[in-house]
Amino acid sequence: MVSNDYHFITTWHVKSTVEEVSEIIGDPPGLARWWPSVYLEVKVLKEGDEQGLGKEVSLYTKGWLPYTLRWDFRVTEVQPVGFTLVAWGDFDGRGIWTFEQDGE
Repeated sequence: MVSNDYHFITTWHVKSTVEEVSEIIGDPPGLARWWPSVYLEVKVLKEGDEQGLGKEVSLYTKGWLPYTLRWDFRVTEVQPVGFTLVAWGDFDGRGIWTFEQDGE
């Protein structure tokens, strides 16, 4: 039996604060401005509460491989150091984003 399970674990180091990174990543329409080669189209379908809980977003994205993906997500948990989302469409699963200060 072939499994379609994937686990993407990445670590990024940027000169910023946890608050700045959280603000940027927590603004989906801004992702197309920050990373236009990946986020081709971003539409907020539902705003969610003041922290973004319940926010629903539809995305059209592209990576290094020669294909594009259409997928949606809903923010299911918000913490000061990150958030959790549930995705469906070409991606189906859960994403956990955790931000941690390590120097600058």
